[in-house]
Order: sequence, then C-alpha cells, then structure tokens
Amino acid sequence: MILDLFRLDGKVAIITGAGRGIGAASAVALAECGADVVIAARTQSDLDMVTERVAAAGRRAISVVGDLADLDVVRSLVTTARREFGRLDVVVNNVGGAIPLPFLDTTPEYLEEAFHFNVTTAHALNLAAVPLLLEDDGGAIINISSVMGRIAGRGYAAYGTTKAALAHYTRLISKDLAPRIRVNAIAAGSTATSALEIVTSTPELKKMMEDLTPLHRIADPEEIAAGVVYLASPAGAFLTGKVLEIDGGTEIPSLDFGLPDL
Repeated sequence: MILDLFRLDGKVAIITGAGRGIGAASAVALAECGADVVIAARTQSDLDMVTERVAAAGRRAISVVGDLADLDVVRSLVTTARREFGRLDVVVNNVGGAIPLPFLDTTPEYLEEAFHFNVTTAHALNLAAVPLLLEDDGGAIINISSVMGRIAGRGYAAYGTTKAALAHYTRLISKDLAPRIRVNAIAAGSTATSALEIVTSTPELKKMMEDLTPLHRIADPEEIAAGVVYLASPAGAFLTGKVLEIDGGTEIPSLDFGLPDL
C-alpha cells in the first residue's frame, strides 16, 4: 500500500529546535510514523510535552536541553543517538531564525550571528551525523529553510540571506552525500509557531499575513511536518538536492514592516 512508504519503523531521528512549532510537530509526526527521536531545545518543559506526545504514539524520545548556537551541544546530539539507540537515520535541522531589521541596523556582527544560527549549526550537526548515518542504510537530512530565502522584502537582509544560503547548502551537499544520504530542504511559509505569536495575536497583522498569502491563511506546524515525513521516508526516496516549497503560494512577503525609503 502507498501509505506503507511513509512508515519509519525502527528508524531514529534527530530534530533540533524541537520544543515548539515546526520542530515539535516534526518530532511527533516522525514518531507517529514509527521513529524514535532525539529532540533538542532550550526549555525542558517544552521538551517534556513533546516527549509525552511521542510516548503516546508508542515511541521513545530522548531530550537534550541546551543552547543550539553552541556547536558542542549540537554535536552531542549524535553522541546521544548512538548511546541511546545505536543508529541514526534522519536529521532535521529546524533550529534557526533572525529578527528582521532595517538595513542600517543590520550590522556585520548580526549577519554573522544569523549565519551561525541558521547555517553553521546545521553544518556542524550534519558533519557529526554523517558517519553514523553511513553505518546503516544511509538516511535523510532535511533542512528547514524559508520562503524568504527565495523572495525579497525590506527588513529581511539577515534572515533571507541565511535561509537562501541554507537552501543552496542543501543542493551542494546533496551532491557530496549521494547516493546513500539524501539531502533536501523545506522552504516554509508563514507558520503558526511561537515565533509568530506577537503577529498572530494582533488582528490587523494576522489579517495582513492571511491576505498576502494566496491560500489566505497561515500554515499549521503539522503541515510543514508532513513535508518532513515525506522527505524522511521511503516515499521521498527519489528526491535529493531539492527545496520543497510549503508556503501557501507565497510570492511576496506576507508581513510588510512598512520600512520607509532611506
């Protein structure tokens, strides 16, 4: 049956930024498809809630609390997967983000910080993970990018640049790691996560985002997680080096900050 291609029974996944939003939804979705998970975020209580949801799906979650801007913490996730499960099959580089700023406020230091958080952390995890992935059947790496890595708008110089870098990094390393490890990305559109709460809790801003998205709504984290399952599972076995756009048809930024001309 076609649904069998989405099963991940006996597999193990690492998901960063898994306490809330897309990361949490991805961890639960992968567990519902049969995978055990290593989940990481800054807040233990958030991870505990995800762990409970994973257990309800009949799978096991190991949580790691830490600042994922710290590359030693990132690398430790692979050590944890080896110690607890003895294997690794899927890596989901979800952690990332950068607050939009006017151009003249986007310092070189801020740009470097955004690049570190969105690209360097993913590379550090992938470098550590690849040897363990190769010990079994290979596997899949999924990088969570953004629609802002493809379209342009004022205020997004740091965020959009680093998400575009992550998308092209995906294409590049897919060639290095083929054929045993598939590498894909998801360019997510506006999604109802805690990072957007300040926007979605303001009726005027929420309406703006909905109106500027062709499907006239904001994505649920589970809709992005469904893409993660597809790319991680045998259903996506003939995809590598691709960026899957789950963005409601977005072609212009769904949040306009109204920044004036210089």
